[in-house]
Amino acid sequence: MLNITDLKKGTVFVLNDEPFKVVNYAQKVMGRGGSIVNVKIKSLANGRVLEKTFKGNEQVESGDLTIQTVQYLYNDGDSYYFMNPDNFEQFVVTKALIEDAVSYIKDGDLVQLQFFKGNPISLDLPKNVNLRVDYTEIAVKGDTSTAITKDALLETGLTVKVPAFIKQGDLISIDTATGAYRERVKE
Repeated sequence: MLNITDLKKGTVFVLNDEPFKVVNYAQKVMGRGGSIVNVKIKSLANGRVLEKTFKGNEQVESGDLTIQTVQYLYNDGDSYYFMNPDNFEQFVVTKALIEDAVSYIKDGDLVQLQFFKGNPISLDLPKNVNLRVDYTEIAVKGDTSTAITKDALLETGLTVKVPAFIKQGDLISIDTATGAYRERVKE
């Protein structure tokens, strides 16, 4: 069990038999009345975000998640297939569950899959991923010295803004938290 003051940002807990992760935390001390904790929480089962207030000495159940490193195999449109490379066990995850992560993974990538009570509930991406540029406009000579950006279509279907010097076929690093270009990767 966790006290409400333990609900810091990133803490996972169970509320009404559903796993939640604390996104934002604020505590108010009310003198003799104890304290109030306001948290913004995100459901790890369906992604919805809620605001919740806990009072005094309430407690919540700690969320016991298991994490496995899995390899992305393929998708058939609505379902995504992953495999544990150690024991070859396969897992099927719905597109709705990992919709934000789909643009950052390609066949063969290793990612972290979180499980709650034996069921996959979310996908943890690395902080940065390297993706190849499938298409981008050719820069006009002389435009490469300023901070001009252009759109680039990556191998996963993601479109990002990149500097003018990036060419088709370049390997670039993308920040998975923001979806922004970081740097060109030397091969």
